[in-house]
Amino acid sequence: LFMLRKRPSDKDRPARFKGTTVARMIPNMITVASTCAGLTGIRYALEARWEFAVAAILVAALLDALDGRMARLLRATSDFGAQLDSLSDFVAFGVSPALIVWLWGLSELGGIGWGIALFYAVCGGLRLARFNSRLDKLPPYAFNYFQGVPAPAGAAIALLPLAIGFTLGDPSTIPAWAAGIWMVCAALLMVSEVPTYSFKKFKLAPKFVLPFMVLIGLLIAGLASAPWEVLSLVGLAYLATIPLSLASYRRLKSEAERLQADAPVNQTDSASDQNGAAIHPLRKS
Repeated sequence: LFMLRKRPSDKDRPARFKGTTVARMIPNMITVASTCAGLTGIRYALEARWEFAVAAILVAALLDALDGRMARLLRATSDFGAQLDSLSDFVAFGVSPALIVWLWGLSELGGIGWGIALFYAVCGGLRLARFNSRLDKLPPYAFNYFQGVPAPAGAAIALLPLAIGFTLGDPSTIPAWAAGIWMVCAALLMVSEVPTYSFKKFKLAPKFVLPFMVLIGLLIAGLASAPWEVLSLVGLAYLATIPLSLASYRRLKSEAERLQADAPVNQTDSASDQNGAAIHPLRKS
């Protein structure tokens, strides 16, 4: 009887449920959390809790740094995740910092202050659109650089006057006009073609690993004891790396152009040698 029993075919079996695993959704969850952190910064700004507003943007930047790496680690990269990440960056690092700084001091400038806030938000969106349109289109020597300041760094630069104000004990000591000029400069850095370091592929020589870990430990200790002073120093240190990245990028670009210019000459020489060998087969190479 068992031998005569008909085995169910693949067509008779119920179809398996196809869906996305929770593990593959983790990067998108982190991206959504980054968006929520950025929007929460606006709520704190409306309540005049400026320290929490700036901290919310910093949390959003930390989450933004994790979602892409988590997606690559879990092999969960997707077009949906890339588009969601861009939208999240625009909200958390374009719209939210603009509103926070406007509520903090730019509102004193009237329509000019609101125009500066709009200018910064628009520049943030344009920077992200340019980044997406240039993916996989950069020359090899530019892979370790961003074109312009990335959106999270731009938000940190825009909020740097508040951090310096917290260091001084009162953010109101920073004039509104100075914050407005600073924010315009931060917006222009985002949409500029100035190359800035991308620390995603940053490598250390083995002898520098231990000092680097000690520096990280000191940084964490400083954040625990004097967060705004340390954050202000980190922001200023990042700005100091921009001239270094520009000089390094120009050096690599000139070297690549020189090699590209020498390539046709070398190909012509090799072609002439081959033709000469064909005419004079007994000539020594």
